[in-house]
Amino acid sequence: MSSRSRGALVAAALTAVSTPALAHVSFETAQTTPNSTFKAVLRIPHGCDGQPTLKVRVRIPEGIVAVKPMPKAGWKLETTKGAYVRAYQVHGETVSEGVTDIVWTGSLDDGFYDEFVFQARFTDAFQPGATVYFPVVQECEKDTEEWVQVPAAGEDPHHLASPAPGVKIVAAANAPAAAQHAGTLIIEQPWSRATPAGAKVGGGYLRITNNGKEPDRLIGGSFPNASRIEVHEMAMEGDIMRMKPVQGGLEIKPGATVELKPGAGHLMFMDLKQQLTEGQTVKGTLVFEKAGTVNVEYTVRGMGGAAPAPMEHKH
Repeated sequence: MSSRSRGALVAAALTAVSTPALAHVSFETAQTTPNSTFKAVLRIPHGCDGQPTLKVRVRIPEGIVAVKPMPKAGWKLETTKGAYVRAYQVHGETVSEGVTDIVWTGSLDDGFYDEFVFQARFTDAFQPGATVYFPVVQECEKDTEEWVQVPAAGEDPHHLASPAPGVKIVAAANAPAAAQHAGTLIIEQPWSRATPAGAKVGGGYLRITNNGKEPDRLIGGSFPNASRIEVHEMAMEGDIMRMKPVQGGLEIKPGATVELKPGAGHLMFMDLKQQLTEGQTVKGTLVFEKAGTVNVEYTVRGMGGAAPAPMEHKH
């Protein structure tokens, strides 16, 4: 495969991720936990030696169920379904067949970058430490790139010419903490991402639900590893996505749930005094206009780690 520089401008706050070389097809988030629903964002950084990509085919490995691809404007979407080798339990139901292949057909110029998205459930077939590989075939006008190589035990996948994109299974850092209640607000699953050594900012993420009849606002908080906390949002300025502080605090409307997450609204831990490391828990506070000060505990996940699976509320 020829090596070329790919110009891809990614405007996302606080990813703090060691991203794989853009010459390879890869997933935006490359890890998840067992028995979890995963949003797979497949990144296609180039075509085939200057040729446009006309088709992207993803093979779904055994043990991945409940697959739902996202339609893509300007692209035809097709799936193939088949029987699984064995049946799996998903939310109390037995599942014995489902999507085994996803194909998007359209056109992507070699000079452009794009993403192809699907949702899937990782079953108990995979345990922490395993990596699940998704073979991808990228068909162009004349040539084909087959991203299907799987590393042998102990082999570095970065040494392969055409590695299949993989998702590593990691243990949940901790059992989900009980939701915090403050007045009419419910605060769930505060978390952060590990930061590189020397990083001066970190990110805080969580969900806030307002069960009351009046709005409230998240106006700040405290974090022991940082000099201050700011509430930030992502907004378009011209053709560029930029991060900026939320003026007057983040509103949580009555009956609404607001999720602070990477690439969207989030907390900024400013002037970090020390590195955040995976598996660590850090206590802090959130300050609301009406609900007041709430004690929270952030679970630190890996660099590029995904949000914890939402708590299931049974009715």
